Amino acid sequence: MKIFQRLINQIKPKFWDSRTQMTHHQILFNYRRFWIFSIFLRTIIILVPLGLLLMINHSLVHKAIKNENQLRTIRLTSNTRRTISFFLAERLDALKFIIQGNKFERLTNSSDLSSIMQSLKMGFGGFVDLGIINSSGVQINYVGPFNLKGKNYFDQKWFTKCLENGSYVSDVFWGYRKAPHMIVAVKSSKQKGSFYILRATLDIKKFVQILSSLELSDKSDVFLCNREGLLQTPSKYYGELFKKMCLPIPPDSPRSQILETKDKEGNPILIGYAYIENSPYILILVKQTEEVMKGWLFLRKEMNWLFLGSAVIILILIISLSTFMVSKIYDADQTRIKAIEHIESTSRLTSLGRLAAGIAHEINNPLAIINESTGLIKDLFTLKKEYNGNQRLLGLIDDVLESVERCGDITKQLLGFARHFEPKIQSVRISSVIKEVLTFLKKEASYRNININMNIPEDLPVIYSDHGSLQQIFLNLINNAFQAMNDGGRLDISASMEEEGSVAVSVRDSGCGISPEAQKKIFEPFYTTKSMKGGTGLGLSITYGLVQKLKGNISVQSKIDEGTTFIVTLPIKPDMIDTCQ
Repeated sequence: MKIFQRLINQIKPKFWDSRTQMTHHQILFNYRRFWIFSIFLRTIIILVPLGLLLMINHSLVHKAIKNENQLRTIRLTSNTRRTISFFLAERLDALKFIIQGNKFERLTNSSDLSSIMQSLKMGFGGFVDLGIINSSGVQINYVGPFNLKGKNYFDQKWFTKCLENGSYVSDVFWGYRKAPHMIVAVKSSKQKGSFYILRATLDIKKFVQILSSLELSDKSDVFLCNREGLLQTPSKYYGELFKKMCLPIPPDSPRSQILETKDKEGNPILIGYAYIENSPYILILVKQTEEVMKGWLFLRKEMNWLFLGSAVIILILIISLSTFMVSKIYDADQTRIKAIEHIESTSRLTSLGRLAAGIAHEINNPLAIINESTGLIKDLFTLKKEYNGNQRLLGLIDDVLESVERCGDITKQLLGFARHFEPKIQSVRISSVIKEVLTFLKKEASYRNININMNIPEDLPVIYSDHGSLQQIFLNLINNAFQAMNDGGRLDISASMEEEGSVAVSVRDSGCGISPEAQKKIFEPFYTTKSMKGGTGLGLSITYGLVQKLKGNISVQSKIDEGTTFIVTLPIKPDMIDTCQ
């Protein structure tokens, strides 16, 4: 859980908790809500059209593939119907040709009929027997494997149909032959209104060969049924021979048609069917819709994965772009807040400086009176013999004079903070100024066991600034560092050249450090963290004012118990300092 929380904290945008940060300045945006809205809006604008385009494409491609498969099914059904129709018409025409090319007397001759039978087998194949039936329905001549001569067919259905239509094609049936077969018959008229019928029996191997030669998939099926739905050829999936098929009988139609329905297991199927003209047969071609649309399903799956992958990439880009934009807005707002805080701080320092100047001026007047009066009293006591020897009284007067002098120094510092002194610009070497300051502090550093390390490059360019102001700046910073360290510590002073044409001087101590709250107020007059040690809170505020007068900048970096670093940045060129105060 901690690892997950740590990961969330690492990827969480820096503006995520901006509303929970304590600040007295107004935040321009609810960054989190703005970020979420930006992602949502971009997602809608980009992904919704892509999703609609994908759906339209799916629909169009599905419809095109479906129409193509239906067209192929109709074409295959129609071609197979023509093949079967040609097969039946060819056999009927063969019988008609026999009737037209042979006299009745020859057909009733057994040897001649046998010869004709041999010719049929050689020329067409599939013929099992051949017989002549007179107008009374009696078979008067027969050639075949059974003894059917003399059999009467007058009451048979096929006999009646043949008389009515002139020809007849029967269903496939078992009969007493115990093998699936069918009959074809042709009527021929004789003189005086008499007639006879030429009847032939065919096996269904040719039908089976025609249907099995079709190139179908594993789950597809093709077969013949009659108009009652009884199967006339074997079927792989929809019933046995002579059994009623488990599919609905399609509606009658003179042309090849397709029908969408479901099989007994509830799977969607596509049926191509055609009624075979001049016969009782219906050609049924069944295809599993899932198998027919297999290519489409695979294409749809690939397109969906492509869309999903693209959507993920687009979402990552949208989130990254939104995070980048909102982060930029957040940074700009934070810069605005810092600028406002800086202006407020500068304005506060200016107001406090004016207040300090007024206080110092008002205090200086009574201090001058106290100093003059106390000096006069001391002179009078010194001249009179009865007080001249009273060292206790004279000591008290000296204490008053010393306190007045100390108050005078404080008021001078206040005036120095408040007034605008015109700096005297001259070439100054930073290392020389710092060495001069350290000369006055070496004894204190040695006494308190403070190690001072100065690292200033010899090739550091000279700057043009006010020598006295620089002395006071570094004296205040070094004194402040000494006060932050107990007996024993380290003070590092270094300098470097900056890219902006300025010199940066760093004063780092190993003292107690400054809290983040105190760092915000450290340059304000009278604010001190060393009130118990006699601090007045004016040293850093005066230093800040002097650095500003020299058109420089001062900043602080500190952590509790890790020390403090003050960085003073000063310009090199004299035209960077405005001497018109």
